[in-house]
Amino acid sequence: MPGATVGAAPVTIHGIRNCDTMRKARTWLEARGVAHRFHDHRADGVEEARLRGWVAEHGWQAVLNRAGTTFRRLPEAERAALDEARAVALMLAEPAMIRRPVLDLGGRTLVGFSPAAYEAAFPR
Repeated sequence: MPGATVGAAPVTIHGIRNCDTMRKARTWLEARGVAHRFHDHRADGVEEARLRGWVAEHGWQAVLNRAGTTFRRLPEAERAALDEARAVALMLAEPAMIRRPVLDLGGRTLVGFSPAAYEAAFPR
């Protein structure tokens, strides 16, 4: 499926460059010839409206990367007192707190990397 796109737009993979999960997802896309562009949260920032869209689609708990060191460095009181507004503010301030990757398919997104989910999005 060389150069495959979903709908009329190429897919965009959002995340940070030095992330093992991002590398796995990009390798998966490249191996299957899926045309994509990379949006680096650290270099290019994250638009608040886009982040809020992901949260509306998946819930803030799914979008927030609790496993990363950036989140784990927060004081326990801040980690315990989370709600959607606080989580969105944290992710805007520290984009490394956004779970990676977020794959924008045009009309929907996938959060995190799962070969099965990617296969379903790009059947051969």
